[in-house]
Amino acid sequence: MNAQNGTRRNSRRAYLRGGLALLSGLLLLSGAITLRAQREASAPKTKLAQAESASPNSATEAHQITYDDVSAFLDGAMPLEIQRGDVAGAVVTIVKDGKILFARGYGYSDAEKKTPVSPEETLFRVGSVSKLFTWTSVMQMQEQGKLDLDHDVNDYIAFHIPSEFGKPVTVRNLMTHTPGFQEVVKDLFGSLPLMSLQEYMETHIPRQIYPPGTVPAYSNYGAALAGYIVQRLSGKPFDDYVAENIFKPLDMPHSTFDQPLPPALEPLMSKGYARASGKPRPFEIVIAAPAGSLASSGVDMAHFMLAHLQDGQYSSARILRPETAQMMHTRQFTMDPTMNGICLGFYEETRNGHRIISHAGDTEQFHTDLHLMADQNLGFFVSYNSLGREDLNAGSLRTALWHKFLDRYFPYTPPSATTLDSAKQDAAAVSGAYISSRRSQTNLFYVISLVGEATVASPKNDGIIVIDEVKDLNGEPMRWREIAPLRYRNVDGQQEILFKRAADGHLDLLGIFPVFISQSTSGTKSKKLMLPLNIVSLTLIVLAILLWPVGALLRRHYNHPLNLDPQLRRLRLLVKLACILDVLCILGFVYFVTRITGDIGALNSHLDPLVHLSQLLGVLGGLGSLVALYYAFRIWSAGQSGFLSNFCDTLVALGCVCFTLLLLITHLLNFNLHY
Repeated sequence: MNAQNGTRRNSRRAYLRGGLALLSGLLLLSGAITLRAQREASAPKTKLAQAESASPNSATEAHQITYDDVSAFLDGAMPLEIQRGDVAGAVVTIVKDGKILFARGYGYSDAEKKTPVSPEETLFRVGSVSKLFTWTSVMQMQEQGKLDLDHDVNDYIAFHIPSEFGKPVTVRNLMTHTPGFQEVVKDLFGSLPLMSLQEYMETHIPRQIYPPGTVPAYSNYGAALAGYIVQRLSGKPFDDYVAENIFKPLDMPHSTFDQPLPPALEPLMSKGYARASGKPRPFEIVIAAPAGSLASSGVDMAHFMLAHLQDGQYSSARILRPETAQMMHTRQFTMDPTMNGICLGFYEETRNGHRIISHAGDTEQFHTDLHLMADQNLGFFVSYNSLGREDLNAGSLRTALWHKFLDRYFPYTPPSATTLDSAKQDAAAVSGAYISSRRSQTNLFYVISLVGEATVASPKNDGIIVIDEVKDLNGEPMRWREIAPLRYRNVDGQQEILFKRAADGHLDLLGIFPVFISQSTSGTKSKKLMLPLNIVSLTLIVLAILLWPVGALLRRHYNHPLNLDPQLRRLRLLVKLACILDVLCILGFVYFVTRITGDIGALNSHLDPLVHLSQLLGVLGGLGSLVALYYAFRIWSAGQSGFLSNFCDTLVALGCVCFTLLLLITHLLNFNLHY
């Protein structure tokens, strides 16, 4: 559902040879579980993307935002783009000056039956855009005096959120994604019968890795907790509360948080696809419902946008007081006042000279954006029912569409800037590895965060930096020029980033996305060390397993028996067993990845025995690494084998030890299954 998953989820290619191929399957996991809002295209440019990057700074004459002009623009762009992207269907709604300017469906809600998308009736899963309804509900509770945004959340719930840093988590922290929680993905999606919201909240409490109110780290759990608070304070199931207090007054008859869908709406639900050319996927059950279970039509979402653009009022109905809506749209948290920040639920973006508040949303199949431009009284909503091609997916399509829309109706040329004299020196200072603040830190998913690290570098040593995980619409890494001390602007665009020194000395990278930052890292917290360690260890272990029978056959063929005493033979056998256990351990984790990726319709808890079995194999293999070290020592001392044989046995021992260290450092042997 988010926005985001994070980045980390783009590493699906096989990047290892030999033993490393075993671990590469783990990279699939974050793509299956966390939100996909930041997928980047890596294919030849689309028509929209070509236009975006061809003249990003050219301020041409603005088109008038009329129904006819918008129709011509979208009808020319959308059909081709969804066809090329292998997307089944999409819906776009635009509101302007208090009314719906444009609402149209493109493609099909059911590709096999050729059922066209209806902007009025077809339901799309909007993923994390659902959170805006949760936050709106929280603000209604605040208006009614039932909660204080700055009170401890423990005042409103039936269980306890630990204060690990001696500072309580507040409702405002939840709304600004600053409760300090690490990423949790277990049971985010599940199956029917639906786990109750209270049960989910009580059994999936994440560890805090930051003091509350200090570091943004997007949290689905935090949003679901806010929905649970609404449920507790209102005395109604969360789904019912939203239906009565938001959907009904805003005339949103084709919207629901209910899972399964109500019988009247179920036939209107769009199918969801990985690719339109494939089969539809099962209906996704979001266990953390307030964080992402909303199904809604394009026109219904237009009503919601109008209400927020009109300070809480739609037609004669009011869902928020004007001052409450304005507070909700006002920045509440930022790591630096010159950069975009987070409002009460919405987050800021700056483009073409305008401040915009937005939210993205992603499930496995559906991919959505919502943008509000208050100074133009404009709202823009788009949702796709398919991920589409890896090289031309919905994430890149929606970004290109929104940017081109702004360029057409609000043309803009960024102010000129020259490269600083200190650019080369500063580029060297900021170069290195950066890990997302939205990460799993203390559980087995830490390996995903580690592999998803970004690398900042200046390849040509000319002061221009690139960030390998931040790509432009053409699939190539963006290039950044320093325009002020440690402030960089996209050479081919207008986005800016800022490097800021934290209190502990590390660098924070701001500006990629307001709801999380990237933090500089090194040593055992860097994939630059861990991936080579993985390559070396697994390669040595796998080669040892493969070459042992080969060696036995050669010795038998040349009648050259192994010259070892009985004790050394037993130790050698134990080393073989340790290597096999290590391989079985990593295969178990890879199988876990494939299951957790494919079993969208099942709770992840049923895989706990598999995880524990893999961890047990890892522990036994770790004990075997000590045996391998002892065997290497004994084999050198005994002098019963040649130098080459002893050297190879030593390498195997080092491989086993390195592999065990890898399991420990990446927390794969952490038996706590709150991942």
